[in-house]
Amino acid sequence: MNSEPQFARPIRRIVVIGTSAGGRELLRQLASELPADLPAALFVVQHMYHELESDLPQFLTRAGALPAHFPHDGQRIEAGHIYVAPPDFHLLLNQPGLITLNHGARENLHRPAIDPLFRTAARTYSSHTIGVILSGMMDDGAAGMLAVKLHGGQTIVQKPEDAPHPELPSAVLEQVDGIDFVVAISQLVPLLVQLCNEEIAVVSNAAQPKTTKSEDVVGRAGIDEGAGNLSAQGVDTMILDSAPADPLATEPDVLICPECGGALSEIHLENLVQYRCHTGHIFSFKTLETAYAERVESALWAALRALKEQAVLNKRLAARTTIPHLRIEYWHQSETAWREARVIEELLAELGRLPFTDEPQADSNIT
Repeated sequence: MNSEPQFARPIRRIVVIGTSAGGRELLRQLASELPADLPAALFVVQHMYHELESDLPQFLTRAGALPAHFPHDGQRIEAGHIYVAPPDFHLLLNQPGLITLNHGARENLHRPAIDPLFRTAARTYSSHTIGVILSGMMDDGAAGMLAVKLHGGQTIVQKPEDAPHPELPSAVLEQVDGIDFVVAISQLVPLLVQLCNEEIAVVSNAAQPKTTKSEDVVGRAGIDEGAGNLSAQGVDTMILDSAPADPLATEPDVLICPECGGALSEIHLENLVQYRCHTGHIFSFKTLETAYAERVESALWAALRALKEQAVLNKRLAARTTIPHLRIEYWHQSETAWREARVIEELLAELGRLPFTDEPQADSNIT
């Protein structure tokens, strides 16, 4: 009987995948084609609403040869497994060989978000990281893909014309220069298999040998060969890797965080702009614009409700008082509130939020 200890298969690549709208079926197709002996661990973030239960791990496990799971905090990474970010938790790879779950600040209006996974994977595994962006909305993932690029990892984006929702792939291609591969989903698995079995040329300030095909990337402590090159490029990687206190951030200006009300700092990284508050919320330009639009709509609905309540209350007061000049004053206040409510309804109608209808007006025939 063979008494030699059995070791887990080496992990040669860390594959991080980000998607949102339209991504579920693409992930199924990917899982159905991946080989069981892939020398990599895969990590998936798909945007979801935290209050919804997700069956994505079971869905992907049924689709192919690799098991998929929601990991637990502190779980060790194994080759040939797909780890899916659980609802309402960021999936992070900030310790070699381990998974971290974090209920921290939302980024780009999402938790889980794509950027934190990509950012921490790039910092921890540098050139061993492969970043993949699939179909989705908005642009969460662009900053993370930039981190993968700057740390020497390889970058793959689904062709926008091949994606059910091309906005996310298009945004990454617009904001991150030099994406390595732009492919259709049908080309993705052969490309991943090829990349996961290639040797990696490690480049740093000190000469490093190429990794061998048997090297276990997860077993290596503190892989960060790309850091020296980044400083040579004049890019401070703390902006991509760390907490919001970043040296390249401008002084807080009049922009306010829509999540917590804190001041936002603007950070410029090549073609990419991010906004961060001191509590940790992070926004791209597009997600910040969306958040502000939602705040405007919410404020308009609140104002509309308050004005209609004011109009009804003043009308009732006018009907009940026996003092003539107070009755006239209450009626005038009611009419004013109705007019102001009408203006807000017109604004909501222009935003496409409200079918425009006439509201009852206060009776103006007061003497």
